[in-house]
Amino acid sequence: MEETQSPFSIKYWAEDDKPREKLMQKGKAALSDAELIAILIGSGSRNESAVELSKRILASVDNNLNALGKLSLQQLMQFKGIGEAKGISIVAAMELGRRRREEGALDLKKITSSKAVFEIMQPIIGELPHEEFWVIYLNNSNKVIYKNQLSKGGITGTVVDVRIVFKTALEQNAVGIILAHNHPSGNLQPSDEDKNITRQLKAAGHSLSIAVLDHVIVTEKDYCSFADEGIL
Repeated sequence: MEETQSPFSIKYWAEDDKPREKLMQKGKAALSDAELIAILIGSGSRNESAVELSKRILASVDNNLNALGKLSLQQLMQFKGIGEAKGISIVAAMELGRRRREEGALDLKKITSSKAVFEIMQPIIGELPHEEFWVIYLNNSNKVIYKNQLSKGGITGTVVDVRIVFKTALEQNAVGIILAHNHPSGNLQPSDEDKNITRQLKAAGHSLSIAVLDHVIVTEKDYCSFADEGIL
């Protein structure tokens, strides 16, 4: 039977030894494989902590995560302190990692021109009856690592939060961003509001060494690039 409230449960650990808190304070990369697995299983057995149990499981596969991912639920349950629920958590996490690796093998879309931005964003916002503001986040090879809708509003305009743009950029380790929004009216002319928010974002990005590379207005069949027009 799994121990859920033993003195070795994560909730009883000294503050510096808690993997969950360590992840929140120092980031996911600061955790060892054993600490990450300890978060999954939550507690160890009566005689060992979750991290110690995780280290023992990893040692059985020579600390190789690929080998760990091949263990069956039944094999994991052979370890004292690993019941069905904890074993399922490990199996599920390993399978997510495998699927992520498969998707990671796909080539990221590289932005080589404003037309490439239009081709990405037109299917998303080009035919909407309302205005949406999106941000595309790029790595140092100008490849798209993330994109998200920042705001959604009526055809008269949207509200853009500069802080959210760069908070997300830092979380994604982006070195450049491209702004994109649609004009449901079909008018490609940038408004004063469009120019103002671009200036604000460009200034904020400069202080963080995150470049605003372009702002592209998208309509159903065409686009306007601030960079191409020399108004960035």
